Amino acid sequence: MSEGEYSPEIISGGYLSIGEEESVRANRSYWDGSAEEYLAEHGSFLGASEFVWCPEGVREDDVRLLGDVQRRQVLEVGCGAGQCSRWLAEHGALATGVDLSSGMLEQASRLQRENPLGPDAVPPTFLQADARSLPFPSDSFDIVFSSYGALPFVKDAETVLAEAARVLRPGGLWVFSVTHPLRWMFPDVPGEAGLTVEYSYFDRTPYVELDASGQPVYAEHHRTLSDWIRLLVDAGFELTGLTEPEWPEDNESSWGGWSPLRGRVMPGTAIFSTRLRD
Repeated sequence: MSEGEYSPEIISGGYLSIGEEESVRANRSYWDGSAEEYLAEHGSFLGASEFVWCPEGVREDDVRLLGDVQRRQVLEVGCGAGQCSRWLAEHGALATGVDLSSGMLEQASRLQRENPLGPDAVPPTFLQADARSLPFPSDSFDIVFSSYGALPFVKDAETVLAEAARVLRPGGLWVFSVTHPLRWMFPDVPGEAGLTVEYSYFDRTPYVELDASGQPVYAEHHRTLSDWIRLLVDAGFELTGLTEPEWPEDNESSWGGWSPLRGRVMPGTAIFSTRLRD
């Protein structure tokens, strides 16, 4: 839920072309190196077994976008430290989380050691895997979801969507949150400067950060709302809902470019709720 802001190797950033594998390598290295610092900064907001969809603080406890999860097979794509999967386990789901970053999965193991789940919960299974090539048979899950995981960091999002469709059972849910596409037009800063349009909404050039040698060490990719809808339809999904959270009055914290100032006048997150067509 943030642009690259932890690695000391980053010395410059801008809108640059980048290949599919190059983007994945850069982001894997970035999250491996920043996982501990990321959790130190945002861990209190995310909790140890909370399900938070976005920096606005939308929680699955309140919105129930995944419906009844008891005894359901649920996969989290880009699980990070696994807080959402742990929440699911506490609510009776059989949860599995995958992430490309070994650093983030180490944080998931730490949370489990330090905050064991209740006696009735089946602890989630965590695996290291590329979201573009999920290590599961077809028709394995009732629900697949992602809370700001994987999708912003891959050039070939259509491959992730195809994999989500493949491992879902017919009629299964695929729900994911990403930075709202409209945010791409604005500088990613929390203050007044972040309220002025500087970039074209229709420019899909990725945002890339480089190290001193000019190598990519972080990348995010932009799709318009129509891009997302086209990709979802092409992958076999039907859109059942689009959540654009308003900024809560009681949330006075900032998270990177997310802030009360910006959040009260523009959407920061888009949550797509879909169902795999039978």
